[in-house]
Amino acid sequence: MARRLHYLAPLLGIAPLAVVLTVGTATAQDSSVPEPGSFTSAFRVTISPEPVVNAMGEPAPGEAGASGTYDLRLSSDEEVVCYDIAVDGVTEPFMSPARTATHIHEGAPGAQGPARIVFPNPRSGVSQGCLKVPTTVGLPPTGPDAGASFSLKEIEADPSAYYADVHTAMNPAGALRGQFGSAVPAGGVATGAGGAAEQGVSTTTALALVVVGGAALAGTAVAVRRRATA
Repeated sequence: MARRLHYLAPLLGIAPLAVVLTVGTATAQDSSVPEPGSFTSAFRVTISPEPVVNAMGEPAPGEAGASGTYDLRLSSDEEVVCYDIAVDGVTEPFMSPARTATHIHEGAPGAQGPARIVFPNPRSGVSQGCLKVPTTVGLPPTGPDAGASFSLKEIEADPSAYYADVHTAMNPAGALRGQFGSAVPAGGVATGAGGAAEQGVSTTTALALVVVGGAALAGTAVAVRRRATA
């Protein structure tokens, strides 16, 4: 599958709890899907070691010197998320009690929260594609799957309530983590504060990206290339 987003930055993370090798069974809904013709929002989440915390909310810094990014395009109309994840300086293996070790969690800054979307772990530092939401998180069953019935509209309604991370055997609480920033217009179409925009953002439209940590990504436009379909 050809790489579409031409912005690649480092990215990583891993799952907290009991360290279990991430071997799980994907369901049909977790298969790769074609890229939508339009998107309702776009985010860049920068992940780093410093924001990682343990289950008690205490600092548990991830892997020193590692870095990464989640570049995400959301179509909440079709419930499809396209992702371009890149990590650098992360020591494998990726490990998590969930089905993969690369996640979007629901949780406030300084706190752990449940994984809501899981992505394929990076290979050679990169993970790319498009997935239909909900995805199967795959933690030991104690009720409905943590990703069941989750909607991308929930992220668009309150981005700051979500964070991205990557987990490894060496850093089970997270090798890297980053909180979503506030939603901003993508390609001139207002998004966030309640979900989908009135009109989609073309895949050829430059994406205005959110930078985690409140730092503005001034004037950054990302040319999006049409994703090749296998």
